[in-house]
Amino acid sequence: MSSPIYPCLWFDGNAKSAAEFYCSVFKNSKITTDTPMVVMFEVNGYKLMGLNGGPHFQFNEAVSLVVNCDSQEEIDYYWEKLTSDGGEESMCGWLKDKFGFSWQIIPSGLGELMSDPGRAQRIMAEVMQMKKLDMGKIMSA
Repeated sequence: MSSPIYPCLWFDGNAKSAAEFYCSVFKNSKITTDTPMVVMFEVNGYKLMGLNGGPHFQFNEAVSLVVNCDSQEEIDYYWEKLTSDGGEESMCGWLKDKFGFSWQIIPSGLGELMSDPGRAQRIMAEVMQMKKLDMGKIMSA
């Protein structure tokens, strides 16, 4: 395969607005192609395509992008930016941005912490009570 696999996100005529928004939230991001039908963009070097496909399909939680954060400050930053202007908080570190796309904003080491059988249940109990994840509470569970 000569090119990497990348996701195509289906929008209702606002793919360029979405790409501009995502590029404003994530550093090292840019729009690489802009046509009336397709907007190609990179978020931190990760290639995505926005398709102006119309109202036929809507986003849902079956597909999300995960943002691994190294600090509470990063979690707070991405949470605030991605929920701004009409985004919605959900539970357990999940949110929807103003375009209805789902994101998971999580601490980088969460998977490793969850692999500890002695702590996994306590950590999960903490996470299940949170919307935006709190690294301090997770680490002390």
